[in-house]
Amino acid sequence: MYTLLVILFIIVCLFLILVVLLQQGKGADVAAAFGGASSQASFGPRGTTTLMHKLATGSFVLFVALCIGLSVLTARRGRSVTSGIKGKTPASAPAQPAPATPAGQAPAQGTPQSAPQAPAPQQK
Repeated sequence: MYTLLVILFIIVCLFLILVVLLQQGKGADVAAAFGGASSQASFGPRGTTTLMHKLATGSFVLFVALCIGLSVLTARRGRSVTSGIKGKTPASAPAQPAPATPAGQAPAQGTPQSAPQAPAPQQK
């Protein structure tokens, strides 16, 4: 169902783009741009504009309805990329750093000792 709606959404998007691009402007239409002298002969002076306007309005309404429907379906899915790993533990846990020992105390048995650090040189 979701895949069908996405395919229908893409088709409606492409159709809406074509209808908007083919609509008549205020001064001229596509046929007049290519040298057509009587571009309004078949539909009358307002026939093409009304048809294109109805197609644009209908495809826009369908576009908005599909947008809302797809967003509702996506929200109801509730899937996340991390939802599958919530209950699983990692195979190898990261190593924990050794706790720091206060100055002057010897580290506990079994913890590696770090080499003594040289004092930083003083700048004048």
